[in-house]
Amino acid sequence: MSFLDQEYREIITKAVIGKGRKFIQDTNTITPSHRPSSILGCWVINHLYNARKKGEDTVEINGSYDVNIWYSYNDNTKTEVVTERVTYCDLIKLSVKDDQTLNDDYEVFAKVIQQPNCLECKIASHDHKILVEVEREFLVEVIGETKVCVKVDPHGYVADDDDWDFELSDEEFKDINPDFLATEEEE
Repeated sequence: MSFLDQEYREIITKAVIGKGRKFIQDTNTITPSHRPSSILGCWVINHLYNARKKGEDTVEINGSYDVNIWYSYNDNTKTEVVTERVTYCDLIKLSVKDDQTLNDDYEVFAKVIQQPNCLECKIASHDHKILVEVEREFLVEVIGETKVCVKVDPHGYVADDDDWDFELSDEEFKDINPDFLATEEEE
């Protein structure tokens, strides 16, 4: 029996060899230039990040975002917006991992499921600092070369050209409305 007569074959292909997901909540401390009286608004913008594999079963995401806080001070007689750049480093453990990878050549993809978002913004009780609770969530995938085993049809696959015959009969051709776009717009 030759190699070509065997029932199964191994195919080398690129596939997802690792997946992970993580939800993170952080509390950031922001120091405004004045002692705040009240918080008028808080938003998170300009999110940037990149991902890389770190170790056998972990992906590291390094990122940053801007926290903007609109607050009043001087007994609510004046307002100001403070902006601070926050950096983070999240380690995401791969919950799905393929041990049959062929080499260490891989690509890492990170997708934001929840952009950094302000959950709560409040004035700290002891200092003139502002505490901002932020949430974010990532899904990561590692793509690499792996082997898959497939069963071979001993008779092979023969394409039937009749499967691709889509000619219209005269009856079917008469039923076609050439103004189908105009009738949809009128409805």
